[in-house]
Amino acid sequence: MQDFPLYFELGWQHILDWQGYDHILFVMALCSMYTLTEWKKMLVLVTAFTIGHSITLALSVFNLLTVNTAWIEFLIPMTILITTLSNILSKRMKPKNMRFKYLMAVFFGLIHGLGFSNYLKSLLGKSKSIAVELLSFNLGLEFGQLIIVLATLLLSFVLIHFVKIKRWDWNFFLSSAIFGISFIMAAERFAALF
Repeated sequence: MQDFPLYFELGWQHILDWQGYDHILFVMALCSMYTLTEWKKMLVLVTAFTIGHSITLALSVFNLLTVNTAWIEFLIPMTILITTLSNILSKRMKPKNMRFKYLMAVFFGLIHGLGFSNYLKSLLGKSKSIAVELLSFNLGLEFGQLIIVLATLLLSFVLIHFVKIKRWDWNFFLSSAIFGISFIMAAERFAALF
């Protein structure tokens, strides 16, 4: 239990590390359609993503699942591309769309969890008791994601309510910018597949 704070800190530092900005972009893409008043929907969406990546992170760390790293590194920006396209193409969030978004977040979380797994495996080394470390790392990741969510929602609040940018325009701008960055990432990583 003494390692809990260490792995918690490693989890939030890993998600907030600018060298792994693909995960930051994904969480921002999830947030782009929401405002601060919709924090409950956003919390459920980010938690759905956490559930997905916790599952594959655990399966991978316990050596129950292995996937080619190059494919995971390619699929991560693809999840961002699909999320941003979904944001751009849907003007309003209907209840049916929300269920789909939650399922999409869980599924994409499965992919992102495999991206986190190599980092966590290298930290754990030959450790025999990894359940507490795995839990604390996941909680740290969730904490880091909530920081990204809060920052994105606060920025959208300021831009929409004080600068008077239309909500749709903000969503379109942020989603388009993230789409462009993730498209370049996906194209670069596609070459590594072959």
